[in-house]
Amino acid sequence: MSAGATEAAVSSGASGASGAVGAADPGQPTRSRQPTRSSQPTRTGRAARFGWAAVIGVVLLCGAAGGASAGLHGADVRRGPVPGLAQEHARVGAEVRVTSDPRPTRPGVRGSHSTPATLLINADITEVAAPDGRRTRVRTPVLLMVSSGDDRAAWQGLLPSTRLRVAGRLSPPAHQGERLAGVLRVESEGPPRTTGDPTAVQRAAGSLRSGLREATDGLDADARALLPGLVVGDTSRVPPDLHDAFRATDLTHLLAVSGANLSILLFLLIGPPGSALHSERRGLAPKLGISLRGTALLGGVLTLAFIVVCRPEPSVLRAAACGLITLLAIGTGRRRSLIPALAAAVVLLVLYDPWLARSYGFLLSVLATGALLTLAPRWSAALQRRGMPGRLAEVLAAAGAAQAVCAPVVVVLASRISLVAIPCNLLAEFAVAPATVLGFAALAVAPAAPPLAELLARIAGWPAGWIARVARTGADLPGAEAPWPGGWAGAALLAGLTVLAVLLAPRFARHPWLCAAAALLLVLVVVRPAPLTRVVTGWPPPDWAFALCDVGQGDAMVLAAGEGTGVVVDAGPDPRSVDRCLRDLGVTRVPLVVLTHFHADHVRGLPGVLRGRAVGAIQTTSLDEPPEQAAFVRRTAAGARVATVRAAPGERRRAGPVEWQVLWPRAGPGGVAAVKGGGGPNDSSVTLYVRAAGGLTMLLLGDLEPPAQRGLLHGPSELPRVDVLKVAHHGSAFQDTGLLDRVRPRLALISCGADNPYGHPAPRTVDALRAAGARVLRTDTDGAVAVTGAGRELRAVGRS
Repeated sequence: MSAGATEAAVSSGASGASGAVGAADPGQPTRSRQPTRSSQPTRTGRAARFGWAAVIGVVLLCGAAGGASAGLHGADVRRGPVPGLAQEHARVGAEVRVTSDPRPTRPGVRGSHSTPATLLINADITEVAAPDGRRTRVRTPVLLMVSSGDDRAAWQGLLPSTRLRVAGRLSPPAHQGERLAGVLRVESEGPPRTTGDPTAVQRAAGSLRSGLREATDGLDADARALLPGLVVGDTSRVPPDLHDAFRATDLTHLLAVSGANLSILLFLLIGPPGSALHSERRGLAPKLGISLRGTALLGGVLTLAFIVVCRPEPSVLRAAACGLITLLAIGTGRRRSLIPALAAAVVLLVLYDPWLARSYGFLLSVLATGALLTLAPRWSAALQRRGMPGRLAEVLAAAGAAQAVCAPVVVVLASRISLVAIPCNLLAEFAVAPATVLGFAALAVAPAAPPLAELLARIAGWPAGWIARVARTGADLPGAEAPWPGGWAGAALLAGLTVLAVLLAPRFARHPWLCAAAALLLVLVVVRPAPLTRVVTGWPPPDWAFALCDVGQGDAMVLAAGEGTGVVVDAGPDPRSVDRCLRDLGVTRVPLVVLTHFHADHVRGLPGVLRGRAVGAIQTTSLDEPPEQAAFVRRTAAGARVATVRAAPGERRRAGPVEWQVLWPRAGPGGVAAVKGGGGPNDSSVTLYVRAAGGLTMLLLGDLEPPAQRGLLHGPSELPRVDVLKVAHHGSAFQDTGLLDRVRPRLALISCGADNPYGHPAPRTVDALRAAGARVLRTDTDGAVAVTGAGRELRAVGRS
């Protein structure tokens, strides 16, 4: 029966019922069948009281069910010997069942060393062997931490439901109230010891995902990394810089499985919402002659397959729930039914997994979906009333509504707001659907027809590459992100300002010139043209010759070598910080990068120097220690096709108005050989004597320790006095006073991180520098520092 026939039948049935009532009592006047004036308010009041009582009862019932479910899940975490063994930091053996895909952590920097990349795997311990040999059968959730080394591929290929035998040390979870009873740091060498294969369903899903990865092997780097993430949430190939770009533009929801993925597939099957019940409905289902009931069944099967392929983890279940809401919209065309459906989905998911109530990702997903169902249609209608085309109004309203409700939660997590989120989401939105559909098609045909899967992946790589370019371009804008007070106070402030802006928007819309001025101001804040920025902020000062970047606990310096050109000395620990510093300075060409030594706080930011800049060469010290950091530099340089060279003792170089000489390390006795037996990498630091325009002189010491500093004093030529000294080793207490007395700098610059755990700079070092007549500036209190002029015109400007 068609929708029109159904409506007609309902109407006739209603008319018949009305006629029957009239025929039963034809002699009574019409008003006798109406409620009296005194009885109607009473009945209305009773109905209202009953309605409120029902609402309160439902809320109490949901609360009681939630409390019971949370109690049961919490008891599972606390049951058995594992929590006690974790508190004792005991070394145990265990049989575990993997419950998630392995996910790599990002390498970090701790002091002078980088923390190794680690694989995190959720698992349930099924049997634990305590240190006394007692074995207990349990079912306790833990987090496995694996330093995989050469066996990384074997560990990363584990599928959920695989059973392993592991050994390691237990420790308590990082935060109380987590769903984990402990963290098990695996100490087993070699590949994982498997005791049970994954289920057939997981093997099939893993085979499909593997086929998609193989089909994308021939794509460009960004498309190869991004397409599996768009389709099934596989971000194992996404490099840190691309992930940072997605984070800066608030596009990270595209890197995780979301309800949008399933919505796109269901849209392709059934067509747009509102047409599913009509004979003229669009999509593949009516073209294939599938009935409405069959279409609904096929949509359910598609949803189940989506859950299996994209793994039945909480994030995937959340995405499936959001997708089912979209399925309901497509199937019924009734917008009013969606809010109760969303509420029901939230309640059911939280009852199934109470830990979702503590998940920021779940909160963001619910808020975004709610905004799309409530705010976006109203905002779209308002925009269309003001003459905006319908499709553009819908897309703009959806992006704006989602950003408005989610931004306060993002502030709690990141203490920043993205000023380019809405335009970047708009530019990326039209490429998401073709990339997702073609990616799923490649996934489906990969087992049977790999060449066809490669062709589909190659076509899907074009929109995926476009999305990556949008993210990188948006993140590269100087004002892409703005700092904001963190915590819930900052979130409340942003929410209040957002509500105020929404209330005032209709008034502003009546004044086009005011809207144009606001838009122009936003563009200037985001683009930050260098001349305007210099006028407004005073940074960088005109004719700057040397800049010490604020990169936290590390070193990064720039020597001005002409318009838009700078020689970079060290790169700091964080690519984003040094990249931002170079952008603020307007440096787009780097003829040489000098890495004084291979400690992580001096070299890990190298990708940020190379990002979007023409780099001539990378010069390093002659001591390859630590070896893993030296390998990182060579690998990064090779990836950017930049040559690496060694610093030669005594060599002289020039770039534009700046020239320098390598004073250390020295060749022969007392040089490199002495370094290896002394301070190690620190005492191998490339030390430069620099002369800039106007006669400005500088001594850049890297991280030299006192033995090397004394060796520098007894060189073949006497060290002259200098205008600027870059103090060695972040101003540590280990300084040679003889060297300070010899060079007697007018400016002493110290690069160190705020509240660093090493006490840098040491008070006695600062006192010694001031006693020698130097003005001391430090990045932890003064921010980035720029030096201009020479002689009596010498001055330093801090950007605090």
